[in-house]
Amino acid sequence: MKIYSWNVNGIRALHKKGELLGLLEKYQPDILCVQETKANPIQLEEELLAPMGYYSYFESADKKGYSGVAIYTRSEPVYVKNMGLEEFDSEGRFLEAKFDDFILINAYFPNSQANGKRLDYKIAFCDSLLEYCNTLISNGENLVICGDYNIAHTEIDLARPEDNEENPGFLPEERAWMTKFLDSGYVDTFRHFNPEKIKYSWWSYRTRARERNIGWRIDYHCVNNNFLPKVKSVDILDSITGSDHCPVLIEIDK
Repeated sequence: MKIYSWNVNGIRALHKKGELLGLLEKYQPDILCVQETKANPIQLEEELLAPMGYYSYFESADKKGYSGVAIYTRSEPVYVKNMGLEEFDSEGRFLEAKFDDFILINAYFPNSQANGKRLDYKIAFCDSLLEYCNTLISNGENLVICGDYNIAHTEIDLARPEDNEENPGFLPEERAWMTKFLDSGYVDTFRHFNPEKIKYSWWSYRTRARERNIGWRIDYHCVNNNFLPKVKSVDILDSITGSDHCPVLIEIDK
């Protein structure tokens, strides 16, 4: 089973470029998780709502043109639901889909913004997600937690760590939470299989950062420790364009 995750930075804009349906047609993912849709389903064309061969599920923000997540899947889930916490669900940041062998969580973590303006909100989301995941694990579930975490965990995860120590995504509080999350029984699958590999999943639109590969790795597939033996491979598909992020991939045994 191949699960792709992609912050599309506007699903309608990406669709106009032909990139979203192009990815579905070319790579045939079993599941595609999308973040930052910036759209409500009523604003989308039918071919985006129901691509051939896929079920689709959307969780949108109350604010128009903001945030939002979606899941495209070939197999119909047992159920699909949000987190059940209004302060986060109102921003369309979480979508959970139950499959036979695991629960998939598609999350769009908040950006802490300049000067840590939304850092408290972000850490609250992070802590709530960790508590939620721990509850699922205690109930005997296995998890795949994918999405845009908006956190570069260690210095190898961004091109210029020294210049970004006070910038959102690399703040000490964010990095400390990521360490706590991983220490709680979860695995950053890309770093597990590639301990020294430098590869990025996001580049600022400013200063031709992507052309120069001045990027950050902030998009992840994490799993609980017990599910790690099911992971066959992971990758960052940095040749795919259309957004300021590129898709990331995990392949698991069914």
